[in-house]
Amino acid sequence: QVQLVESGGGLVQAGGSLRLSCAASGSISSINVMGWYRQAPGKQRELVATIASGGSTNYGDSVKGRFTISRDNAKNTVYLEMNSLKPEDTAVYYCNLGRDFGSWRSNDYWGQGTQVTVSS
Repeated sequence: QVQLVESGGGLVQAGGSLRLSCAASGSISSINVMGWYRQAPGKQRELVATIASGGSTNYGDSVKGRFTISRDNAKNTVYLEMNSLKPEDTAVYYCNLGRDFGSWRSNDYWGQGTQVTVSS
């Protein structure tokens, strides 16, 4: 069983920064992908960023150049540094852990979500 625990969400003004953390525990394969997705009220869940255990990253178009994803493989922890935040970044942010199949990934486990609110 795998558990994901997120932290770091909160309220910030536009232009500010936040750092999210997600720690995974349990039976975790060394080859995996961890990432962040978000869901705003009335909208579909969308990709924010992912990072494979090998270090390769992928970002959603809306956050490129503003957010940075990183991870500590030894701690099975993924981080999301969010800079230059905009009101449209307001959403519940969900941590994800999946198996890495190279050209695609699974989305096996999800965290409970952490609220990020950006005021204008």
